Amino acid sequence: MGTQTSDMEAGTHDCGHGSRLLGLLRSDDVDAAIEAGLMRYVPCPACDLALAAELSGTQQRLSMAWAARDRYLARNARHARRVAEREAKRAPVAAERKSPLPPAAAAILARAKARAAERGGQ
Repeated sequence: MGTQTSDMEAGTHDCGHGSRLLGLLRSDDVDAAIEAGLMRYVPCPACDLALAAELSGTQQRLSMAWAARDRYLARNARHARRVAEREAKRAPVAAERKSPLPPAAAAILARAKARAAERGGQ
C-alpha cells in the first residue's frame, strides 16, 4: 500500500480515484486495485453512478469470495481434525495390551498351552 494515504485517511475525496480503480479492474489487475484501496472506496454524491455501482458490485463480489474462502479453509481444518481424531481412535494401543486374566490364571493357561503344544508335536 506504500506511503500514500488513502482518500478516507486524508479526509478528502477524489472522484478520479474511482476511475483509476475501475481502470485497474478493467485491465484485470485486481491485486493492484485492492492495494490502491478498492475495498475502502466510498463514492460521493458527485461520483459517476455507473462507476460507483460497478465498484460497489466488485467490492461485494470480493467480500463474498473472501468469506467463501474462509469457510472453505475452516471446513478443511475441521475435516483434518476429525480425520486425525478418527485415526487416533483406530490406532492400536500396544502398551496397554494386558491379559484380561489375573496373573495366576494367565500363568496356568500358559503352562496348559505349553503342554498342549508338546503333546501336539509328538
